[in-house]
Amino acid sequence: MLDFSLPQKIAIWALPVLFAITVHEVAHGYVARRLGDRTAQMMGRLTLNPLKHVDPVGTVLVPLVMLLLGGFLFGWAKPVPVDYRNLDNPKRDMAIVAAAGPLSNLLMAFGWALLLRLAVSLLQTLPWAAQPLFFMAQAGIAINLVLMVLNLVPVPPLDGGRVLTGLLPMRQAARFAAIEPYGFLIVLLLLTSGLLGRLLQPAIGLCNELLLTLVGLGGSA
Repeated sequence: MLDFSLPQKIAIWALPVLFAITVHEVAHGYVARRLGDRTAQMMGRLTLNPLKHVDPVGTVLVPLVMLLLGGFLFGWAKPVPVDYRNLDNPKRDMAIVAAAGPLSNLLMAFGWALLLRLAVSLLQTLPWAAQPLFFMAQAGIAINLVLMVLNLVPVPPLDGGRVLTGLLPMRQAARFAAIEPYGFLIVLLLLTSGLLGRLLQPAIGLCNELLLTLVGLGGSA
């Protein structure tokens, strides 16, 4: 991507980041409701209004700092509350609820890829509209693939950890879930060391390549 000023970077990334994080959380709450738990709905969290989901640190400060540093861009919103006791099959259903978040990011990445294809087709005829859309669509693909792959890391409380907990036998699942209080610290240490970015980048790059190929832009965007 070109060397943009900070205001330009914020203009390009703000909407994709807000959508990526907000829809991710709403997906958890919506699937939980479908499986019997209405906690998120009762607390007013089944809404696409980003103000209901914004975490001052995870949604604003961390993405802004990472954007300034040019590092591995990621962020998070306030987690949507889910009461596993209301679910029909708590162990299985919590895994399904967890998987809904990364799946929503995959679908959003595909949507941004379609918009990227539209922008490419309009670059010659409507450059004033196509160029901003082009860069925003690239940002939308990037942030959604990062959130999808990052959240699939099998460490609780990340979604991948909760999916793995749901797949393990009960005794092993209980032992694995016990590391959840330390999971965020583990992820943070991996992130700040740069190791997490190096580990995830090949998977993110592969997903990006497959996605662009799927919409007919392989090797061109």
